[in-house]
Amino acid sequence: MTRPSTREVAELLGEIAALRFGSFRLKDGRQSPFYVDLRGIIAFPRMLRKVGEWLLSAAEPLHYDCLAAIPYAGIPLAVAMALAADKPLVYPRKEAKTYGTERQIEGYFQPGSHALVVDDVLTSGTAKLEALALLRSAGLVVTDILVVVDREEGGAGVLEQQGIRSHRLITVRELLRELLDMGMVTTTDYDSAVRFLST
Repeated sequence: MTRPSTREVAELLGEIAALRFGSFRLKDGRQSPFYVDLRGIIAFPRMLRKVGEWLLSAAEPLHYDCLAAIPYAGIPLAVAMALAADKPLVYPRKEAKTYGTERQIEGYFQPGSHALVVDDVLTSGTAKLEALALLRSAGLVVTDILVVVDREEGGAGVLEQQGIRSHRLITVRELLRELLDMGMVTTTDYDSAVRFLST
């Protein structure tokens, strides 16, 4: 399986309007002039399948026994990847069940198995730490996370401090440049996004 070019990734993300401009409140409270949202990809099965294959190609050098999706945006991406890879999938629940099995991790795995974490976007990294802690406390070995877009806002460094290497299909600066070149982003929106990333 061939890893895609940044142009191919940007074109697909542009087609599903994954990059939006305006004023968006981030999880850490900051206001951003742009937002990367891949949740809508579930409406485009062909695109979802392709991104799953691309993620699988990016994961080729990595060792993992199962995939671990971060809810909620990471789940359809990891499902697409799991189907392409024929690998089992697990995910930590956002809220532990208070009935039935009362599981915190859905799926089946052996303690000591290596899990490759899959999500849509990496921003500051702090939102990932809770999910990673749940996976590790359940006995999974987690050393790598794979995302579609890295917003390049310090997340890779935060995760590295916890022994997690981050991998991505495209950085947000690459995405912005490619979309600008293709005429899918205005110069005004491009400039405002780059200014925000530089602060």
